[in-house]
Amino acid sequence: MAKAAPAEQLRLLDIQVLDGKLRALDVQAKALKEDPRLPDLHAGVTTAKSDLVVLDTEVHDLERTLAKSEEDVALVTARIAKDDLQLNSGTGLSKDLMALQNEIESLGKRRGVLEDAELEAMEALEDATGRQGAQRALVEKMQAVLDEVVGEIRSKLGGLRMERDSTAAERAELAATFDPALLAIYDRTLAKYGVGAARLFHGTSEGSGMQLSPGDLSEILGSAPDDVVFCPDSGAILVRSPEWT
Repeated sequence: MAKAAPAEQLRLLDIQVLDGKLRALDVQAKALKEDPRLPDLHAGVTTAKSDLVVLDTEVHDLERTLAKSEEDVALVTARIAKDDLQLNSGTGLSKDLMALQNEIESLGKRRGVLEDAELEAMEALEDATGRQGAQRALVEKMQAVLDEVVGEIRSKLGGLRMERDSTAAERAELAATFDPALLAIYDRTLAKYGVGAARLFHGTSEGSGMQLSPGDLSEILGSAPDDVVFCPDSGAILVRSPEWT
């Protein structure tokens, strides 16, 4: 059976306090990283951005359609102007001038159709641009909310990290004052059970929160003061003190 002076065993409770604090800080950090708001916010932003990409593509396509319509109208208008100029010059055969007149009328009708298409393209582009702007504003708003939550979490994690570093340094300094053999037992127990040492207080193990059975309690209290004894339920080192029993 491992042995350690009662005073040394009692000091294990000090390092247990620090280890308990480190564990609590890790739990807090894990909870922050798993903030329930994050999945919905990330999913919302991703969906909103995906919808914006669809609208961006729609607007781009409509811009190309409008540009083509404007080009078609411009070409027909230029052709009509050229024919008008030639017709008004009065030069050429009568049949040629008549054909030119017919062509101008046909081009005029064609221009009307093209201008209608151009107007439809302009209206469609205006509608899509409006929806695009509204969606972009939504993305920016949702991203701002996400950024705010992430910033809040990072700030809190930073505070926890600083506190953890300070506690870990304090723990290392205290651990250096222990007998290596006793500390090794404590560390193994801590790693295995999550609690390295606990008080035996009026027959109750503070490692498990359970009242020890009469047989276990009798055996532990009957051990030598420098014997390292363990809680039968939690596995932690049980620290005894006359005033606690």
